[in-house]
Amino acid sequence: VQLQASGGGLVQAGGSLRLSCSASGVIFNLNTMGWARQAPGKQRELVATITPGSTTNYADSVKGRFTISRDNAKDTVYLQMDSLKPEDTAVYYCKTGATIGRGLWGQGTLVTVSS
Repeated sequence: VQLQASGGGLVQAGGSLRLSCSASGVIFNLNTMGWARQAPGKQRELVATITPGSTTNYADSVKGRFTISRDNAKDTVYLQMDSLKPEDTAVYYCKTGATIGRGLWGQGTLVTVSS
């Protein structure tokens, strides 16, 4: 099983980034997929999830700014991040499952938002 995240980088506050995560070795279209993040010195936080039927859920801290989507034909999940803030700086992880404590994790991609 492999979850390969990409798209992180350095962006100024107010800017946008789009993260992508391609999955292999899982039955992608049967799995809820999600994005979590971990900022320095903080616990991991579940940012957004999307069910196989594309029902979405977001952490309050990102509602209205982030959009999760999926392409089942490409086994890929995306996280569009707009109006980025310095407090969004973190390593972002793609994962399976709807909760922080369950599922499979990919390697992270670093997002840095400068003020």
